[in-house]
Amino acid sequence: MKKKIALVMGGYTGESVVSLKSAAVVAQHLDEDRYQVFPVHVYQDSCYHLAANGDKIPVDFNDFSISLDGEKIKFDGVFNIIHGSPGEDGKLVGYFDMLGIPYTTCDALTSSITMNKAYTKKIIEGIADLHVAKSVQLFENRNGLAEELLEELSLPIFVKPNNGGSSIGMSKAKSAEELTLALELAFKEDDQVMVEEFVSGREFSIGIYKSKGKITVLPSTEIISSKEFFDFEAKYQPGVSEEITPGRMDERDVEKVRKIAEKVYQTLNCKGAVRMDYFLETHTDDFYFIEINTVPGQTETSLISQQVKAVGMTLKDFYTELIEEMWR
Repeated sequence: MKKKIALVMGGYTGESVVSLKSAAVVAQHLDEDRYQVFPVHVYQDSCYHLAANGDKIPVDFNDFSISLDGEKIKFDGVFNIIHGSPGEDGKLVGYFDMLGIPYTTCDALTSSITMNKAYTKKIIEGIADLHVAKSVQLFENRNGLAEELLEELSLPIFVKPNNGGSSIGMSKAKSAEELTLALELAFKEDDQVMVEEFVSGREFSIGIYKSKGKITVLPSTEIISSKEFFDFEAKYQPGVSEEITPGRMDERDVEKVRKIAEKVYQTLNCKGAVRMDYFLETHTDDFYFIEINTVPGQTETSLISQQVKAVGMTLKDFYTELIEEMWR
């Protein structure tokens, strides 16, 4: 008997369009001999299985089931590919926990903590060889805030919605005026904002996942953006950034970041596939943590996809490992 897998996509944020693209790739590469896949769309005003004929079959939230051709279908597991809320912030997986339905991503506690950039930095800042930029967490915007921040932090400064993803609402400020505008933009996306000092260095991203009880660290991808930083456009607009996998690092640094990535994964109690972004600082070669994504993009050109292919693995085998791990 094939296992019934709900491929959950969509979400409540602007990242829903990325989620749909990721889901299309996942669906294309899932093993049809092992799994019967049911696309499930989750939005604030609706939740439904999109049938092959285009019908939208409502989901019964009492047990997360659907009725199809007179048959009640309950899922053996969930492949979660919702970026942002509610798939990446712990809300949806907490619901699955209550129903006893396994899923491919981090649990509710880890998901909610890692969605908060400031809290995550506090947890991982004691890891050996890993540095964090000086930062301040904000809970409200007010007149004169930019000037107050500049008494504590040095320009340039990154301003980020604390619970957002895909760099939506993120800015780099080089003056008090730009900082004021950046704060306004970020607070439109979130009621918590993190501001941190700029780290001059090369940017990398590295995938980590667990399979058969073992943590595997994939090769890093080096990101060379034509923009000032790796923003939403640089991530998803073709030609805006160059991505090199494996990234250009000497063997000593490759081994060091492998140990760091594995320790971050363990410290945050991650599950499934996650992606850690970091800087290699220009003058010191120190590793600086940027953020961790617990539901990273899975399009054909996404960083995780590039890294999986770089080790000679097919996406089909990779997704099979992620699915099988949720039943361990």
